[in-house]
Amino acid sequence: MSITGIKGMNDILPGDIETWQFLEEQARKIFKAYGFSEIRVPVVEKTELFCRSIGETTDIVEKEMYTFEDKSGNSLTLRPEGTAPVMRSFIQNKLYSQDPVAKLFYTGPMFRYERPQKGRYRQFHQIGVEAIGVEDPKIDAQVLAMLAHYFEAVGIEDVALQINSLGCPECRPGYRNALLDYLKSKLDALCADCRRRYESNPLRVLDCKVPACKEATGQAPSVLQHLCGSCDDQFSAVQRHLKDLQIDFSVNDRMVRGLDYYTKTAFEMVTGSLGAQNAVAAGGRYDGLIRDLGGPALPGIGFAMGVERLVLMLGEKRVQPPRPELFLAAMGEEAAQLAFVLMSRLQRQGMQAEMDYEGKSLKSQLRRAGKFNARQVLILGENELARQVAVLRDMDGGTQEELPLADIELILLQRRDGA
Repeated sequence: MSITGIKGMNDILPGDIETWQFLEEQARKIFKAYGFSEIRVPVVEKTELFCRSIGETTDIVEKEMYTFEDKSGNSLTLRPEGTAPVMRSFIQNKLYSQDPVAKLFYTGPMFRYERPQKGRYRQFHQIGVEAIGVEDPKIDAQVLAMLAHYFEAVGIEDVALQINSLGCPECRPGYRNALLDYLKSKLDALCADCRRRYESNPLRVLDCKVPACKEATGQAPSVLQHLCGSCDDQFSAVQRHLKDLQIDFSVNDRMVRGLDYYTKTAFEMVTGSLGAQNAVAAGGRYDGLIRDLGGPALPGIGFAMGVERLVLMLGEKRVQPPRPELFLAAMGEEAAQLAFVLMSRLQRQGMQAEMDYEGKSLKSQLRRAGKFNARQVLILGENELARQVAVLRDMDGGTQEELPLADIELILLQRRDGA
């Protein structure tokens, strides 16, 4: 019996990988323009890191983490999100000693055990950024402007930016109590998960997608009505800066985040084209996280984008695999050896070239060139060798010409470069 992959952990195949590479390359290009540097952290961390950062009562920690013991009895977890590992690295490597302001971005797989569905998998991939050490609301606006810039650059238009404020440790308890009072009379209408969240994490009830829960919480108090003066000023400043940068947004006072470390600004880039999984990117401020993990009291803000969801949204705009510039069709052992050496020399000059290795008929080789969608085919056989020429066929135009074999490499390279 053949061995299959793990459910919810998917292969990324040729034909699809080109779109992934495009999305990652655009992220590197744009994020670097905004002053962000790439960081790479392990996919496995100590379980304690996520329990302390994400929160013991979150769905991620309670139900979704891939946690196991290694041979020394240490509890390890496949990372379910990227912010906590980046903060761990920032603290452990004392990056703050070089400069308390750090702008970092990352790409890579994350892992959560949940029911696989469209746009949500057990191994999924994220592109994320973290801006550390700046309290001024301008950094919130810059991060959001960069996010909007990225979506424009990759050609995804069906998205809308929503923002909210989650308050701070000073004002959030008051809102939590007001929400608990409201939800107390609605418990019978809530789903089992939300009844459990009522005690442990009541803000998450507002994020439930179950229709009955959405209806029951329709008149819930707004977090924006319970902000302290500092949080209210901060949120107003973020909105003002976004308007100055001409970034479209709407305020969604029901938006919450599933991780405990978020404070103040929270945001999502949402779409109507992915069904229930409508958030393509999400993030916010986490001003107390670095201190809680044993580092200095530095503020931070960041976001993560789900790459699988970005790929789905691109749809017909997905990047097509590159066409080989040249296919070498050779008949006979001497011609095949010459074609093999020529192909290698052209590849070293950066030309994408392919050939047939099995000595099939010219018809079969031309058919294979068509399968590769090659732009041109260089034909070499005994007759061509005797006359010291090669036949170059244009597969799009259907024309062909003879070229001197002695100068064939130089001619092909000059034509590629437009000389």
